[in-house]
Order: sequence, then structure tokens, then C-alpha cells
Amino acid sequence: MLPHSYTLDSLTKSQELLSSIQSATSPSEITTVCTSIQTFLHTHSPDQSRHFFSLAFPTLICNIFGFENPRAASPSSNGWINIAELDKTLFSLLSPTGTLATAISAVDRLSLVKYLFPAERLPIWSRSLSDKHNLSDLCPSLFTSSSSSSQIQLNVFQYFFFWFAYYPVSKGNSGNSNSNSDQVSVKSTAPKFRLENWTASIPRFSASKRHVSDQKPNCNLYTRLLYAYLRANVPTCDLSSHQPYRSSILHYGSGHDATVAARAEFVVNTLIHFWLVDNDFSPFPVSVCKALGVSFPFGEMPPSPGLGEVVKLFVRYLSLSTVSAFRENGEFGYSSSPRWRTMEVSKNKDLGFGCWNQCLQRPLYRFLLRTLLFCPMAASVKNVSQVFYVWISYLEPWSIKGDEFSELDELNGEKLENSVSENGSGGGGFTPRWQDYVLSNYLYYTSLVMHFIGFAHRFLHSDVEIVVQMVLKVLDTLTSSKELIDLLKNVDTLFHSKQAGSGKPMLNNLFRYVPIIREQLQDWEDGLCETDVDGSFLHDNWNKDLRLFADGEDGGQQLLQLFIMRAEAELQAISGNNVAPNLQCIDSLKAKLGCLFDGKTITLSPTSPEPMQHQQSRDEIFKPRRAGNRVCMDVKYKGDWMRRPISSDEIAWLAKVLVWLSDWLNENLGLNQANTSLGLNQTDSSKSNSTCSYVELSTDDVHISGPSEALKAFLCTICSWFLFVVAASLGFMRRYGLRVNLRILASKKVVMVFVLYAVFSLLKKSFRAIYSM
Repeated sequence: MLPHSYTLDSLTKSQELLSSIQSATSPSEITTVCTSIQTFLHTHSPDQSRHFFSLAFPTLICNIFGFENPRAASPSSNGWINIAELDKTLFSLLSPTGTLATAISAVDRLSLVKYLFPAERLPIWSRSLSDKHNLSDLCPSLFTSSSSSSQIQLNVFQYFFFWFAYYPVSKGNSGNSNSNSDQVSVKSTAPKFRLENWTASIPRFSASKRHVSDQKPNCNLYTRLLYAYLRANVPTCDLSSHQPYRSSILHYGSGHDATVAARAEFVVNTLIHFWLVDNDFSPFPVSVCKALGVSFPFGEMPPSPGLGEVVKLFVRYLSLSTVSAFRENGEFGYSSSPRWRTMEVSKNKDLGFGCWNQCLQRPLYRFLLRTLLFCPMAASVKNVSQVFYVWISYLEPWSIKGDEFSELDELNGEKLENSVSENGSGGGGFTPRWQDYVLSNYLYYTSLVMHFIGFAHRFLHSDVEIVVQMVLKVLDTLTSSKELIDLLKNVDTLFHSKQAGSGKPMLNNLFRYVPIIREQLQDWEDGLCETDVDGSFLHDNWNKDLRLFADGEDGGQQLLQLFIMRAEAELQAISGNNVAPNLQCIDSLKAKLGCLFDGKTITLSPTSPEPMQHQQSRDEIFKPRRAGNRVCMDVKYKGDWMRRPISSDEIAWLAKVLVWLSDWLNENLGLNQANTSLGLNQTDSSKSNSTCSYVELSTDDVHISGPSEALKAFLCTICSWFLFVVAASLGFMRRYGLRVNLRILASKKVVMVFVLYAVFSLLKKSFRAIYSM
């Protein structure tokens, strides 16, 4: 037992450190406080250090990340992590090999301190659960068995890492609420952050048009810390092998391999659920939710903005485990099937090769899918391009080079011979040995490509050059290898084949993946709301089919052909001095398209003989080819303004209600009937007139006498004229193909006018009532 004086001394010094942390504002004062913390932790035992973690550690976290208090919704710009002069000091303090990390490990080993994490700062999916469901049932590797939706009990490391993972989410939501994805810039102040996002959303004022390329991560302090924690706690090889960071932030002995696996799972699942899952309306596999009886009420929302750069680093790092498995085994294999079940993986502590890819498949797919489908129309395409390269990075694990993280290793002071970059394959292209990886992630190469084409059509007018380069990058990836194209097409053929197999052994070997791909398609795209206002053109094919290599107007070739025509017209209209380079990009698109579809000549659709008919204006939004849950081939919505994606100046739920009401009126009033030409309507009208060319009048004398009968005759006349006007209006609308469209009433400006009028009327009546008293 420690003497009472030692305990009292550590308590007093912890209180002094708390006061110093609260009062430190200048870089010199903060540096002095960090040095004092390290000195205190180095000279005191774990039992004495618990006073520091009980009193001063939560305040230290708040000051580092800029949270005014643990309940703060978003960080302020005066957080220590935003001060460039403190990068070296803070990295030394928070390093997984530093004094603070060692003290955290010692305190957690003895279970001396526990924290309650604010429930409102958890991922959104966890906040929607009632007290009837324990979070540990859904994600046991992330939450303890005692965790419920109202009380999350964490040890010191878990508490710190939750705040570490939450920081970029809150930073993006507070700094760029109208953008879907943006680069995390922890060194910029809040006003500059907003100004950069504002100017980036205007193509003419944005930075010079650069060719989008696969760039290295932005080496700011948060990125360096993220890489350090991943390298220290998440092995990229077999989890039972020796780890060079046994003295990391969770210091365990050499015989605790099970704890190493649990630690790695915690770090990976924390980043997955805070960054990728978060506000997903289908955060877990359908089978798991049905087994536990869990449902999530919230609807379509894009992922939190500002996560592109850190998610890219996270995905790129976890891909090292895939490369390691490829290098060691010569193939990418799974023990059972290319699926990840939350319940199964979380309980398995003997995770082997490829485990991180299994954990990443579904949440990353839905992260990318929600970005493409629900990206606000006012968002900058440059911001979305950060998330786009997360996808490209995942598509090409074979392109990881040996010096992938050499710059971060050098900044973090790591020796190159101990670098994880040695797991890299040196870069290269697709080979048949990567076949299992592609088949296990087949939807990334097909279904997600179709969703991306729809995104490219909708956002072409925002920044045509960048969108064209993004589409070119996707086609370049798909056509990088003839073997890859053949593999994708063979599986697509088997997917749509009605036969159970083929005589060829190779096709029979591929056919075993078809049921798994079909199940993935149902599960990974679960919960997508098939509304008329989300801007997608694949309503009837969601959760059912693959359309990349399909023939017809909703197939990949036709949609890419339409995109090339629109992009060429856009570039010719705005290019100026960049006509030649931009047209060269169009030529490259045509060449890649021909390569992807067996060199077929690009022909126009027979339904659109003139290509310029599709290029009505620069701001035209791509029109969906399906509407609702039913096939609407006989419904011709000219321009389809009602089907465009929800914009930032509309109320989403009201727009959906008004679109549904408009559809109901159009269907019941007969306005959905297709009219091929005005001549057809005139013929129909002539036929209807020929059947009844005259009206026989009664020969009986009709006398109107008395005021009641006169009033009745007047009302009948008014009603007759009203019905005549309505019938004439409906006839006019049917003749010229017009439709009822109430969506304009969902505009925030219109709603505001109604609200102001209602408030004015209410106040007017109130004042009248007061004066009449």
C-alpha cells in the first residue's frame, strides 16, 4: 500500500496539471504543460497516475481536439491540434510509443479508471437503438457487454480513441455541412475552412484544373497520428505473428496474442463505425438485424463530409493485409466465403489472412454508394473526388508500392527497415492470381460503376473536366488488363444465365461465386429507398440485377455513350484554350469504352437519331429512366423536372409527398397516357365527335319561375362552366403531354412565404382580439 503522503502528493499535482491545461493558450504554455504531463507520468506509479486520468485527462482531450467540453457537438478552431507550431510536441505526447501511451497501458491493465462516453457523440446508428438492445450484441469488439445505448463504459485507451475517431467527423460536419466529402484540414482555422469550401464550390473560382491523380496522403498531424496508431495496433499480417510494437499504447506481454487480436479489432471497428457506417440506414447485414430484431428508422443521408483523406489512408493501410496474403500464399483466399458477418468475425480471435478485407467490404461499399446516390447537388465535385479515390484505391490493391508509406514513416521517425511498407508488392497490374479478390469484391467493379455513371451524369455540369477525368480513371482501371475484362464479363454472363452451369471447367469454377454475389447485391444495397426524387436511374434493378454489360438504354454502354456526348458538348462550350487536351480526354474515353465492350462501334440509340437532342443546356440534370417501384415505360415525363435529385433549397420529405400526390393525380386524371403525336390526338377527337355529332333537345316547354328555381338554374350554369373549364384543361394537358407537378411547393422559399403569411394572419387576429377587449 502506498503511503498517504504519496497519494495526496499525486492528487495535488494532478489538480495543478488540470489548472495548467485549462489556462494554457499560447504555444509556449502548451509546450510547458505537455512536458509537465510527461514528467509526472514518468515519475509516478500507475496507482498514483489514476488521479491524473480521473481529473485532467478528459480536459486534456478536449483542449487537444478543440472541444469546449465533452458534450460539445463540434470542435472549435482553437484546439491544440490546429496549431502548426505544436505538431512536434503533440506527436511526442500522443505517440503510441511515448510516456502517455505507456501510462495508459499500465492503468488499463489494472482497470483503475473507467469513463462514460457521451451517447450523443456515438455513431448515429447506435443512437437510434432503444434501451432494449445492447450495443454489444451488434458489435462486441467495439462495445463491452455492459454497454447500452444510454451508457457506454470505456477504459482510458478506448475513451481516447473514441474521441480521436470522432474528431474528423465533427470537424467535417461543423466546417462543411453542405458538402458531401472534403479533405480533412486540421491546420486551418474555421473561417478559412468555410471560405475554401465556398470558393471550391464555384468552378470558375476554384483552383487550377488539375488532372485528378492518385496522390499520397496529406501529412498533417492527425494523419501522422492515425498512421502511427494503425501501425502500432493493427498488424497487416497473421495476428499470431510477432508484433514490433508490443510496447505500444496497449502494452501486453508476448503471450497475449488473443488480446492483440481484440485490440486490433477494436481499432479497426472504431474507425469503420465512426467513419464508414455512422449514419447508414442499414448499418449491419440483414441477417444480423433480423436475428436480433433490430431496425433503424432514419432514411437516406450522405456520409459525414471531410473524411475522404483519412478514409483513403485507412483503406490503403488495411489493403496491406491483402497484399501480405497474396505475397505469402500466392493467392487471395477466404476460409469459407467472401462475406463478412459482424457476429462471426467479432467472436473469432484467430483471424488470418484477408480478415481486414472481410471487415471492410460491406461498410466501405455502402459508404461509397451513399456518397454517390445522396451527394447534395450543391456539393463540390473536388470534394467528392477524395472519396472517389478511396474507391479506386480499393479496386487496385495490386498497385500498392513498396514505398507507399515511406513519407509518413520518415516524418514519424521510423527506420525504413522496420517500415510496414516492406509488405508492398512493389506495384504492378492485375494478374489471374488476383481473381479471388476481384470475385469477392465483384460489386465494386460492376454495380458500383453503374451508380457512379449516374453520379457523373448528374454532376457533369458542376465541373465537367474533373468529372470526365474521374470517369476516365474508372474505365482505365477496368480496362487495365484483358484478363480482368474477361473475368468480369464471364461472371456477368453466368449471373444472367438460366442454366446451373456450363461444360467448361473454368466457368463452372466461377459459377460458385454467383449465389454469393447475388446475396451481396441484396445485402449491400439493402434499404435503398426507391423514390422518384433521388436521381437514380436503376430503381427497378436495385437488389436484383447487374447492368454494366447489359444491352438496352439502361446498360453501361448506352449510358457511357450518352455521357461522352454530353461531356464533349460541355467541353467545347467552356474549354477556351484547353480545347485540345479536353478533346484528347474524350478520345481516350471513346477508346476505353470500345475496349471495355469488345471494340464495338459507338452507335446512337434508335430512339434518339440526333445526338444534340440530349444536350439541351449546361445545367440539365440527368433524367432517370425509371420512376418509383413500377416500370413506367408508357409514362413520358418530358424533361422530367419532377424527378431530379433533391436540391439544398427544397424540403426533402415535403418534396417526396408532393411528388407522390402529383403521381396520384396524374394517374387518376389520365395524364400518364402516352401521346405519340398531336395528329393522333386530333384523330381521336374526331372519332369521338363523329359518334355524337348532334344533341337532341327536349320538345317539352321548360318554364323557370320563382327565385329558388332561378338560383338553381344559375348554380347549374356555374357548375357546368366549371366542369367545362376543367374538362377543357384536362384535354389540353393530355393533348400536349402536360402533367400535374406540385413539387414546386416544396421549395423552402415558397414554404417560407406560407409560414410568414400564416404568422402574419395569426398576429393580426391576436391584435384584433386584444383591441376588442
